[in-house]
Amino acid sequence: MRAKFCLPGLVALVSTLFAIPALASPSSGAIHKALSPALRSASNVVLDPDRHPAPVLAFVDIQPGDTIADFSAGAGYYSEPMATLTGPTGKVIAQVSPRFFMAEQWDAIRAVHPNITMLVEVDDDARFAPDSLNILFAHLVFHDLFLPDVTGQPHHDAKAVIANWFAAIKSGGHVVIVDHVAGAGNVTEVAGRLHRINPLAARAAMEAAGFVFESESPALRHSRDTHQLPFFAPGLRSGTDRFIYKFRKP
Repeated sequence: MRAKFCLPGLVALVSTLFAIPALASPSSGAIHKALSPALRSASNVVLDPDRHPAPVLAFVDIQPGDTIADFSAGAGYYSEPMATLTGPTGKVIAQVSPRFFMAEQWDAIRAVHPNITMLVEVDDDARFAPDSLNILFAHLVFHDLFLPDVTGQPHHDAKAVIANWFAAIKSGGHVVIVDHVAGAGNVTEVAGRLHRINPLAARAAMEAAGFVFESESPALRHSRDTHQLPFFAPGLRSGTDRFIYKFRKP
């Protein structure tokens, strides 16, 4: 008797025969190791109760060998564990404005993580090479691209910065943004007054540059935050409502 295959069964068979193994997400053990105090500066470790880095790193999904840009990296809070996760065959480019760059602090970090390289440039001038990055990570700084100058006009050329991100990310690579949630309103005015951004405005700016919204994580959402106060308001710093968005370059 001639065998009969229904279409779903045939599709399943073909998929099995020609499946390409997917890259595994970093395990909880790998993330736990990356967050070990032995591999991080003490001044960064003390921020963990506020920042909850484990679910954020799991969502970023770093693979060994990845090249990652930590945009406006500050004191390297995420650069350190990212350097562990990407490993010796990968690289973390820590971009820091000269205004906030502390050479001794970064020398100590790079002594532990030699796969971290520094890009000491102001945000508008930071240029990443075309097709050089698997991931760009922006933690609590995306709203800074929309801050006003003394006249109330945008201080940065946000479109140019995001366009450089798009050029720098390899096809299939990602940008992950974590920021404080704001309500609706003029993006520049809200950023200057509250140091927050509406998630829909962030998504629109990224999609306008060509990125595709891929997914979000609720790990840092806080329903009690009214979105009406600056993130640094007394008693609020550890409880702001934060969105985590992932965008893909097609």
